[in-house]
Amino acid sequence: MKIPEQNKNIAEHIEHTLLKPNSTLEQITQLCEEAIQFGFSGVCVPPYFVQHAKKTLKNSEVNVITVVGFPFGYNTVSSKVEETKKAINSGAHEIDTVINIAALKSGDIATVQNDIQSVVTACHLQNKICKVIIETCFLSYEEIKLACKICADCEADYVKTSTGYGTGGATLEAVTLMRKVLPPKIKIKAAGGIKTKAFAQALIDAGANRLGCSSSISIINEA
Repeated sequence: MKIPEQNKNIAEHIEHTLLKPNSTLEQITQLCEEAIQFGFSGVCVPPYFVQHAKKTLKNSEVNVITVVGFPFGYNTVSSKVEETKKAINSGAHEIDTVINIAALKSGDIATVQNDIQSVVTACHLQNKICKVIIETCFLSYEEIKLACKICADCEADYVKTSTGYGTGGATLEAVTLMRKVLPPKIKIKAAGGIKTKAFAQALIDAGANRLGCSSSISIINEA
């Protein structure tokens, strides 16, 4: 299938995503094949499927992304680090880790910082990319700013809006705020509820470098 020329730019931003707990091997294979066909930047899959995705994508430039501490983020730091190491050893190029939202909401900033720094360091020691999910739907304006500052201090590669399992997903307001407060070198991934080409483009225009989408193909095929 030929991709409309005007949609190729959006495709290059998309991480084709399937993180449902009832995902199957066949669905992950299809996800990977679609990512190759449509020129998506990567696939985001559950840790269980990382090895299979890596094998399926071995002759392509599509990156394998997986999640750590997903979706609630209140796992122990040591468990997140072990998850990260295992995912990288299995073939993941990039890690999307969920911050300890409960600790942030409780004002336990030291725990939040240690949590993020530990996973970022585990990724960077293996020359892998770390994206930190701050779950903006649960945070106030000031908490988003604080979470971004901590991510910047820990030298995360990306800050990501959402897991897709919270009470809301990506918003233009959140992405605009994140781009305003983050240093230019730290990129943004918007995820959750991105279902139309217009919204995808608006998020990119607001500062998102990557889009986590499960409706990727319908977005690309929009007239």
